[in-house]
Amino acid sequence: MKRRLAGAMSVLAIVFMVVVDVLATCGGGGGGGTGGMGGGGMASEVVYQVPWKILNATDAVSPGGLVVYWFPASANELKNSSLRNSRLLSLYASQCVTMGIADIGTPLGQKFAADEKLPVAVLAQSDGKVIGKAEGEAGKLKVGQVEKLLEAEMKQRESGVKDTLNAAKDAMKRGEKDAAIEKFKAVADQKCLFPKQAKDAANNLKKLGVAGVDPVPDAPNFDPSTGATIEKALKAGLMAENMEDYTGAEKLYAKARAMDPADPAPLRYLGELYRHQTGDWDKARVTFEAILRMPADPLSRAVALHGLGKMTIHDGAFLEGLHLMEKSAEVFPLALTYRNLAVYWHSEGDRVKADAYTKKALALDPDEPFNLVFAAAFLAGSGGAQGERALKVAAQNEGLKCASYNLAAIYAQLGQRNKALALLKRHFFEYEKYDAVRSKEMMEARVDAVFASIVKDPEFISLTSGADGKLPMPRDRH
Repeated sequence: MKRRLAGAMSVLAIVFMVVVDVLATCGGGGGGGTGGMGGGGMASEVVYQVPWKILNATDAVSPGGLVVYWFPASANELKNSSLRNSRLLSLYASQCVTMGIADIGTPLGQKFAADEKLPVAVLAQSDGKVIGKAEGEAGKLKVGQVEKLLEAEMKQRESGVKDTLNAAKDAMKRGEKDAAIEKFKAVADQKCLFPKQAKDAANNLKKLGVAGVDPVPDAPNFDPSTGATIEKALKAGLMAENMEDYTGAEKLYAKARAMDPADPAPLRYLGELYRHQTGDWDKARVTFEAILRMPADPLSRAVALHGLGKMTIHDGAFLEGLHLMEKSAEVFPLALTYRNLAVYWHSEGDRVKADAYTKKALALDPDEPFNLVFAAAFLAGSGGAQGERALKVAAQNEGLKCASYNLAAIYAQLGQRNKALALLKRHFFEYEKYDAVRSKEMMEARVDAVFASIVKDPEFISLTSGADGKLPMPRDRH
């Protein structure tokens, strides 16, 4: 008898993100760093979060690609499953393989897993044809089972592509130009799933004088040994970043990047380090733009789009930056993006939109302390009972240094000037380590509506005297 995931889509939405601990995506306003996903605790062991996304029957998938549909048995399984972390699945997500979560009670569930015992993963073509299934054992589905299912299909398809490539080369040797071109084009068309063979085919098409051949990016390195070494370097880098050793983190992320330039994950960690931790925005832009130029998984693309959007807004191009962050949310849902969209709309005086995005961020991980403090900072503005709730959250999390900015926001809105100023001082001069970041976040504080009660206070003005002056005051934006 099959088991159903009760209250499926609401449960899926609530526990969609990897669980992280108190070091997650910290810093001013909406947070950031650690690859855009959070660090410490469980996340210190998880650097290749698989970009699982809730899918509906109407959602588009890559034409000609593959789809892995994961039907979890419970919210607990979804939250703690080994399927959440895999370099292999993350890399394939960069190559037209969609990673989707669905509930058995939805049309997708009825189509692909109606008679299955949960949990189960179904591999299908983009046209809906089922290729194979990985079934749970004793109520658990292991990541190795899904990796094996997908890898077996990819190797089988790769064998066919290689045969076509070899046949094209043989035809070229025989002087059968037209036949060779036809076969090389067939391989080149497979550049999303098989970039290595497609690159070879594209080079040969150029040799045969074919014009207008699209460039093919390099293929990532799927060698397990190399992958393990890269993952080890990323974990060490993440640990260094969580310990505020940003120089060490940069070296380790760069080491991982050098081992496989076609892997977007090291770039994602580097980009967020530059943007949020060291304030080297020139390097951050170059890094994020590199991700967007390469085949990258949805999670990495979303982090890059968010980072570019956040920096663009700070530089004064508000609508352009807003659209980049909105696009990030469309590509893949990140609490980081939702929080900073909430910051944007709050600064524009639209509390309805700010509240909606705050709720979206909180729904992705309702127990994560930074998320809770961030949400409380918006609650505080309502005063009354909501303000009391916000104060309770602040008191429970006051030791969370990386949330000092939002803790200060709570106290500022509730009239506790001295507490607010003390926490802002802790944020700027204890948590932040680089003047490049400090100057930007001082500027954000000066234009942030949550500090309206102290913005003209001489001590606040002195405390934020290093502001870079780039963000116009809200009254001057329009």
